Amino acid sequence: MSETNTSQELIEALRLVVADTYALMGQTHLCHWNVRGPSFFALHAAFEEQYNELFAAVDELAERVRAIGSLAPGGLSKLSEMAGIPEIKEDATAEEMVSHLSEANAKVVKDLAKVRDLAGEGDPQTEDLAIARIQVHEKFIWMLNSYLA
Repeated sequence: MSETNTSQELIEALRLVVADTYALMGQTHLCHWNVRGPSFFALHAAFEEQYNELFAAVDELAERVRAIGSLAPGGLSKLSEMAGIPEIKEDATAEEMVSHLSEANAKVVKDLAKVRDLAGEGDPQTEDLAIARIQVHEKFIWMLNSYLA
């Protein structure tokens, strides 16, 4: 792999996406546990589907960080600090949860777009991974926003 492919900027951008994804997974799991109200069953199931998908994704992303020559970030406090995704209150309403998760997914898309663009300069594998992840998060955003409509 050439130096362009493994620029420090690309590595740090991908490490941020690992942190984002881990933080989003935790927030989605919290919403799964604590959602209440008439839409409980639908949201409980939707949140579970999303956090399970995120669990697999964070592993794939972290392994890509390793494959391009860096260490994957870890530790709950470090991942939370890196991601900068605010935590939702445990007693948030269903609508607050959905809105929060939509906004958090949008942050992940923004950070993935940076990875995609940097990887487009010579790392097609990371670029493909970023594109695929953007599609997943855009679908999550569409589904969450459809609930709020």
